[in-house]
Amino acid sequence: MDIFISVMLRAMFIDFGLAKERNGHCYLRFDDTNPEAEKKEYIDHIQEIVKWMGWEPYKVTYTSDYFQALYEHAVELIRKGLAYVDHQTAEQIKEYREKKMNSPWRDRPIEESLQLFEDMRRGLIAEGAATLRMKQDMQNDNKNMSDLIAYRIKFTPHPHAGDKWCIYPSYDYAHCMVDSLENITHSLCTLEFDIRRPSYYWLLVALGLYQPHVWEYSRLNISHTMMSKRKLNRLVTEKWVDGWDDPRLLTLAGLRRRGVSANAINSFIRGIGITRSDNSLIRVDRLEYHIREELNKTASRTMVVLHPLKVVITNLEDGKVIDLDGKKWPDAPADEASSYYKVPFSKIIYIEKTDFRVKDSKDYYGLAPGKSALLRYAFPIKCTEVIYGDNPDDIVEIRAEYDPSKTSKPKRVFCTGLPSQHLELIR
Repeated sequence: MDIFISVMLRAMFIDFGLAKERNGHCYLRFDDTNPEAEKKEYIDHIQEIVKWMGWEPYKVTYTSDYFQALYEHAVELIRKGLAYVDHQTAEQIKEYREKKMNSPWRDRPIEESLQLFEDMRRGLIAEGAATLRMKQDMQNDNKNMSDLIAYRIKFTPHPHAGDKWCIYPSYDYAHCMVDSLENITHSLCTLEFDIRRPSYYWLLVALGLYQPHVWEYSRLNISHTMMSKRKLNRLVTEKWVDGWDDPRLLTLAGLRRRGVSANAINSFIRGIGITRSDNSLIRVDRLEYHIREELNKTASRTMVVLHPLKVVITNLEDGKVIDLDGKKWPDAPADEASSYYKVPFSKIIYIEKTDFRVKDSKDYYGLAPGKSALLRYAFPIKCTEVIYGDNPDDIVEIRAEYDPSKTSKPKRVFCTGLPSQHLELIR
């Protein structure tokens, strides 16, 4: 099975995922029909993102690879009396479609349209002065059957095809034919393309070409986010955000920059499934849930002392490190080896400054001069001496003794007690 991919958050997983599930192939195609809108950095970035998401295209293709075949099919349609060269402006085309009226040039002779289309190809007609339109059904309630525009004149070199062409096919004209030429079995797209299906098949039937299966599914709508490409493009082009990878945007590049993994995104899409209901709104909490689940499995965990106070264990010999029994990180998966870690205990450790007071009291269970407290996962320690700096409020270090037999039972357990070689400081 060969599937055409539209690179979107949901589409990527559906297209590549279904192809993989059915032992098929998925094409990555760039519909580069508009030479003014194509940029190499977009193409490179899309390929990079596809790879980052863990997918490998069967083949990377471009609609521009088929410009010659598309042109020959256009000539064939004119010869069959199913296409004509039109001179209406964009405003006139819109007006005639609304009124369901045929173009004044719709019934011009076939030979005349053939000659005019050749003139268009050779650059002998001004940009915007003519288009090639399909002779479909102007009275149809489906506006996509109202003689779609197949070719426009653009005196702009194409970044992939070069300067060979000055006429370029429209997406609606090219999409179905390239699907057929590439022997695509399933062309998957979102529901807004549903009304284009009659036009899709009209062209293939008119040319007697192979007809792929088209299936539409609902767009991915997530609460508290903007998913519209048109609106996102405006945010980017008008500099409201710092590019397509701005972490505030729910683009794949934005999610990656935010630190979200590809596994979390794929897990989220897999979890919400596929539907044709166009009114479904997925709560952003579901995405956040899958992100947390993935981070819980893969993120490294570290014990941290935010405001360290040095403690010297005087009755432990220099250089000795005691590896305590393996402990499990809080909230870590029980079946993961990385969930467990060794706790080293050495002569110099660090505790939080708030876990020590110079003046003890009955309602205080932390460490104080002459008082004991239990280091989590380790031993009870007793403060024997306080070393001050230049002033009485400046405590440089604490001297303490540990109880290797753990016979003392202090009421307080420190949350942190890091050895010097494993100290992590967050300023």
